[in-house]
Amino acid sequence: MPGKVTAKIGPSILNADLSQLSEECRRLLDSGADYLHLDVMDGHFVPNLTFGHPLVKCLRAKVKDAFFETHMMVSKPQQWIEPMADAGVDQYTFHVEPVEDVPLVCRKIREAGMKVGVALKPGTPVEVVTEYVNEADMVLVMTVEPGFGGQKFMDSMMKKVSWLRQNYPDLDIEVDGGVGPSTINACAEAGANMIVSGTAVINASDPAKVIKDLKCTVNNALEK
Repeated sequence: MPGKVTAKIGPSILNADLSQLSEECRRLLDSGADYLHLDVMDGHFVPNLTFGHPLVKCLRAKVKDAFFETHMMVSKPQQWIEPMADAGVDQYTFHVEPVEDVPLVCRKIREAGMKVGVALKPGTPVEVVTEYVNEADMVLVMTVEPGFGGQKFMDSMMKKVSWLRQNYPDLDIEVDGGVGPSTINACAEAGANMIVSGTAVINASDPAKVIKDLKCTVNNALEK
């Protein structure tokens, strides 16, 4: 049923000035961001290390009204469910690859009062979600290898997005990695409705225009 899912643009704050994070978040929200995508990396599941729940909690104290999605690029996602819920996270998106019992993690996230996102690395077949899609609010299709910013968008991942949209018409489907004005058409036409954009928004001279254009492109595709 078209019309149930709507376009939502969630800038990734990883490329923002981390020393001015609350101001950067406010700037993005004032520019029309629907939510904020917070990349949490543990230095183990991915080589990079970013920030954890103490920073998210501080950010929540300053930015009270935003929808926070944490993208947990971590080896033990179950370990951080309670601390992130306590920090004021709205949606907890975790990678399925290191997890033995994905439905259990989904249930624990929901019990902690957060929405559930499941994330797939580029090498993970999309069909694995059939086992737990009913437990999730959203599926994130990574369009780059997680862990590094500034990578080239993988067009081949759009097949996964199309498959998800075909099989689960009401599902929130997120794309993350190399998404911006030059790649948004592919994402929109495949059926993605939640768009994570990092450098394309953060480094734009007019972030509000970029967010508006991304959103229009997605909404136009969803209405077709």
